[in-house]
Amino acid sequence: MVIVDLLAATICFAGACHPALVGQDTPTGTYSLSHRRVEDPGYDGSVLVFKENEKYLWAIHRVYLLNPGERRLERLQGGRADMRRYVTKGCINVAPEVYRQLVDCCARDVLVINKPRS
Repeated sequence: MVIVDLLAATICFAGACHPALVGQDTPTGTYSLSHRRVEDPGYDGSVLVFKENEKYLWAIHRVYLLNPGERRLERLQGGRADMRRYVTKGCINVAPEVYRQLVDCCARDVLVINKPRS
């Protein structure tokens, strides 16, 4: 099972938690993950889709770096959860090494996204 905590801006799996970038529109709930190839260079070849509709696709992917003004990598590496929230348009961004670990262990696993009460 993969668990994302929106308030802490973390993703936890295989006994460890890692920082993640999340967005105001990241949906809460339980989803099935699906590994998918993509051509867009900003995603480095693949994403883990967890929700989609006719207009949008939500996924876990490597930190998106094609808009340097957003400082996503810097925010991801920072220690403050408040700097990792409200960054994306709903996807979950993780460091490339975290993404590789996630694909290796959990590409067909269940994803739970929650927003615990503060």
